[in-house]
Amino acid sequence: MPAYKKHIFICEHLRPENSPKGCCARKGSENLKKALKSKLAAKGLNKTYRTNSAGCLGACKHGATMVIYPQSIWYGHVQESDIDEIIEKSILQDEVIERLLIIEKI
Repeated sequence: MPAYKKHIFICEHLRPENSPKGCCARKGSENLKKALKSKLAAKGLNKTYRTNSAGCLGACKHGATMVIYPQSIWYGHVQESDIDEIIEKSILQDEVIERLLIIEKI
């Protein structure tokens, strides 16, 4: 099995509709993961960077959330429109996108 440079985990946890915590699944995380995987594959990067579903990452109020390892970059309120920027800046160049960054303790 080849080693990946990075793993991108996207929370797909689903809570009941009336949950006060909310959940990433109801904020589009499944489509977000599919779009990220598709764009990485289209760029030929899917063998180097791995996108995975995650259970609850504990940052429900910031959903949809993702974390990029090994840099441990935590992003919240991620939309499909953010994916190109995340690929170019955070995945390929190790830059942090401040407007998406979750900075409080989870």
